[in-house]
Amino acid sequence: MIENEQELFNYIKGWYLSDLEKSADQYDNHDCTSTIYRLHIELKCRHTHYDELILERDKYEALTQRAERLGFTPFYVNATPKGIYAFNLKKTKVTWTVKKLPAKTEFDSQGQVDKTVALLPISKAVQL
Repeated sequence: MIENEQELFNYIKGWYLSDLEKSADQYDNHDCTSTIYRLHIELKCRHTHYDELILERDKYEALTQRAERLGFTPFYVNATPKGIYAFNLKKTKVTWTVKKLPAKTEFDSQGQVDKTVALLPISKAVQL
């Protein structure tokens, strides 16, 4: 089982995209890039499996807009205890909804806030 984004990055680089490079800035709108395959990729690890995976609208828009400007394809890759799911965001239809979610994902709880998100069904993903 993949435990964190570094392990997910290493797995994808080792098995699928040998040219994969991490983003230079940890606050960039994507986590890694494959220049050969022209991909901008956002990585996420969940410690619980869900049949629908959340993607925040702000992250989606930043990732897709930058990829489009560069002629790249935006991908969202999410690892759960049951597998690794990859979404080609150019081919994935998203519907936006507002959900109350933790203010920060990886930090101490700072309360709940409204976030605009898409729920991506794993049935629409490519399983790695």
